[in-house]
Amino acid sequence: MNDIEGLCEPRFEAVRETLADLLGKDDVGASAAVCVDGELVVDIWGGCADADRSVGWERDTLACVNSTTKNMTALCALILADRGLLDLSAPIATYWPEFAAAGKERALVRHALSHTAGVPDLSGPTAVEDLYDWTSVTAGLAAQAPEWEPGTAAGYHALTFGFLVGEIVRRVTGRSLGEFFAEEVARPLGADFHIGLTAEHDHRVAPLIPPPSLTDEYASSAPLGPDGRRRERTGAAIRVRDVNSVAWRRAQLPAVNGFGNARSVAVVQSVLANRGSAGGVRLLSARGCEPAWEEVFRGDDRVLRTPMSWTTGFGKFGNTFGWGGWGGSLVVNDPDSRMTVAYVMNRMIDREQRTDDRGMEIVMAAYSGVR
Repeated sequence: MNDIEGLCEPRFEAVRETLADLLGKDDVGASAAVCVDGELVVDIWGGCADADRSVGWERDTLACVNSTTKNMTALCALILADRGLLDLSAPIATYWPEFAAAGKERALVRHALSHTAGVPDLSGPTAVEDLYDWTSVTAGLAAQAPEWEPGTAAGYHALTFGFLVGEIVRRVTGRSLGEFFAEEVARPLGADFHIGLTAEHDHRVAPLIPPPSLTDEYASSAPLGPDGRRRERTGAAIRVRDVNSVAWRRAQLPAVNGFGNARSVAVVQSVLANRGSAGGVRLLSARGCEPAWEEVFRGDDRVLRTPMSWTTGFGKFGNTFGWGGWGGSLVVNDPDSRMTVAYVMNRMIDREQRTDDRGMEIVMAAYSGVR
């Protein structure tokens, strides 16, 4: 089932060819999409939605994109800031008073979005099931001490990013991050992306498939440092079987459990690459998009163990910004070209064993269409 279906403008034929090539090698099922000037120019998919290769990947197939969800969560905060409801330079405690505890009174909203808030790990939860209790997790996060003075260093906030930004959004709007996203982003854009998936969509989900030779016990972990050692992390280790569970789908973990496909990821993120609008729908002003690509931190990331540039909500790479998810999903925004490229798949690659360049292959193929 390696036939590629969907829309692909002729000048982006390289994207179709690249996806077909990936499906002939590492991928089981996947989708790719490109938006230029806020309009879809590529929306393609192929392969299978299950490990047995018995169910085809369809136009409306959904997959958990893991940390690619962070791009959606950051957009929600930027929309609120653009509306004057959230000050990115204000202390988090302005909106969430309890967060001032244990030396975090000077932690700013911008710090929460740029992985510089000093709370990269959750000190309390030890099981994935604990993450589903939003009130308990956020109360614990507010009470714990930072690992560093907020704003002075960066360390990838893999799970805490979603609880930090999500609780700020909840305090400002009275709505959960998933509800705000559904009502203020997905619905206006007609985007099939969900943070907190309801049962009616279960039949469309392509389960995450662990890397070859590994089982669904395969878990996320901190990367190895230059010294070959792994940074100690507290909290729950998330396994493939957790991501594939019904409980995971129903929960709202705004850092990691968004469900969508390349089309929905690209359409939503193209708002930022296209100065605030997509498909004729304006979500924020052109000026309101600028924090997405303006650098907040540059230096060694204490968790990722690599040099990083962080903006208000995104990783910055040259003139582009975006982020990817555990297993391989990716979105890249290029405001200069007004282009957004997204890739969503179901088969993972173990990045400790080999490099996963699949998403970047799609991105580079897309650039051949705008040169």
